[in-house]
Amino acid sequence: MRRSLLVCVAAAVLAAGCGPRSGRGAAPAAYPVREFPAVQIPGVYAGQEERGAYAAEHFWDRFFDGAPGMRCDSVTICGVPKAKFEEVFSSYVVILESQDIASGRKNVSRVLERVEDVQRADSTSNAFDVFSDMMEHYLYDPNSPYRNEDLYHPYVAGLAASPFTDPAQVPSLEFDARMSALNAVGTPAADFRFADVAGRTRRLYDVRADYTLLVFSNPGCQACNDFLMDMATAGYYKDLIASGTLAVVNVYIDEDLDSWRSHLKDFPDFWINVYDREFVIRRDLVYNVRGIPSLYLLDKDKRVIMKDAPTERVMSFLASIGRD
Repeated sequence: MRRSLLVCVAAAVLAAGCGPRSGRGAAPAAYPVREFPAVQIPGVYAGQEERGAYAAEHFWDRFFDGAPGMRCDSVTICGVPKAKFEEVFSSYVVILESQDIASGRKNVSRVLERVEDVQRADSTSNAFDVFSDMMEHYLYDPNSPYRNEDLYHPYVAGLAASPFTDPAQVPSLEFDARMSALNAVGTPAADFRFADVAGRTRRLYDVRADYTLLVFSNPGCQACNDFLMDMATAGYYKDLIASGTLAVVNVYIDEDLDSWRSHLKDFPDFWINVYDREFVIRRDLVYNVRGIPSLYLLDKDKRVIMKDAPTERVMSFLASIGRD
């Protein structure tokens, strides 16, 4: 899936010519408007992966290099019309997700450094505010299909320490940085104890399977019902569970246990349907559950493969192992 996304986005880049945080003022209306200066990938980079890595690293270079003196107002970001800017920003996020997580995080940090350079050189620039809002909207909004806390973390951590950030917003940004760092991809998932409807307790690490899908859900949640329908139509996943390849641990983390019990019939009985008896998820913030359902995919050693992942991404992965 990553390679197909990369091909589409790289092709689009080449075809193109390959709410404010600080309240700063707008530049004069006479300043010029420009097309977004798309990344130009040198011909020496012939392979898809090489081209994708170059595009991710240098996507914004020409934009930042041409930012001084450009128009900045409510509809123009450093000379680029806002609608076009958001379009290319979404393309950038797709390219980022085609890279390994370490490279993606490095590139995000580099973008913040360039944004700060622009702001340092021109206090009327709106780049700092717009990039901050876009990063949050695409990578951290719980409803974003692009959300990715591991990519957002270096940006929000950098914002919390930036001299251009409104001091009143620093505590909130520091909190988001701490929460987005939890259960990073590639690290062991936080263990916790849960109980089933009969009151029997066990721990997450007691679950034995090649893959564990950890689902935080609520009774009667429409988005949870939609996820159930997606799973129900994917017949292969029952075979994955039956073979021990996959376990689905469906956890209720709130206090209305009567409602949870009354809705247990909504969930398959071959899932592990449990509740957080000690409320550690909410009380101790062991997981950053910002929306329901929240999906975490773990390997056999309970290392995180995906965290708070969009349903489509999880289903695509399950389909891939279902075909193996």
